[in-house]
Amino acid sequence: MSETVLIADDHPLFRQALALAVGQVLPQAQVVEAGTLAAAAHAATVAENLRLILLDLKMPGAVGYSGIAMLHAECPEVPILVVSSAEGAAAAEEVRAFGAIGFLPKDSDLSAIEAAIAQALAGRTPRAAAAQTPLESIRREVAELTPMQIKVLLAVLDGQLNKQIAHGLGISEATVKAHMTAIMRKLDVSNRTQAALVARSLGLDLRH
Repeated sequence: MSETVLIADDHPLFRQALALAVGQVLPQAQVVEAGTLAAAAHAATVAENLRLILLDLKMPGAVGYSGIAMLHAECPEVPILVVSSAEGAAAAEEVRAFGAIGFLPKDSDLSAIEAAIAQALAGRTPRAAAAQTPLESIRREVAELTPMQIKVLLAVLDGQLNKQIAHGLGISEATVKAHMTAIMRKLDVSNRTQAALVARSLGLDLRH
């Protein structure tokens, strides 16, 4: 069975560049491209023998680090390498906290991208250390939310009521409430406002 690599980025030319890099490292791989987070999440669920996800943080449907959390929840065993123009020295640490295996700036040269892809495929890129602080512990809990729980949490961040969330996600209000209960339990908060505040503190509402 051929191996698959998912490239999630909303810029076609950069997807092409990443596909060329993948071809150098894994010549027989099938490359699947996605220009939105929704398309990437769908592709991740149907791809056969998915070996690696290359993800940009700044793409339609993604809010802050939600793309990592979503795809990590869909495919927890598949390494996610973030290749993004997100700025800040903490970016590498942040992406690992939400489930990615590593971070690479978009302005890296092709050889560096190829090397990072090879390391990710080999599982040699360092993962995040065990949580040592309350903030790191909460990040780990967010990384363990299910895809639907992440969608519900993002809708709460957007100020939507349960009825609106239910309509937008095609589920019942009772199901929304059940997800919110699970989210609040995982984040150790007592109401949706606190859950939203926790999510904001982790960067989930920052539009990179």
